[in-house]
Amino acid sequence: MSTTTIRLSDELKARIAKVAEAAGTTSHNFILEAIAEKAELAERRADFHGQADQRWADFLETGESIPWEEARTYFRARIAGKPTKRPVARKLEG
Repeated sequence: MSTTTIRLSDELKARIAKVAEAAGTTSHNFILEAIAEKAELAERRADFHGQADQRWADFLETGESIPWEEARTYFRARIAGKPTKRPVARKLEG
């Protein structure tokens, strides 16, 4: 494991100490968890954008989509626990 030095303002260091103590952990562990959470969030955001880019590319290639009204009806039925058929993507008339 490597060591990294970070410089914290006195105010931030005090805030971290206070919330770490309230959480029942050390300042060091609190900082490590915060960094891990931030890294995970950034990775998830990158995955989300990658998936969106791929879906957009697929749409541009095929021209197939599901109309919003059909998607909304499907989602509402699913949320209500009702059996429903999944809508099928198709080329929309424009």
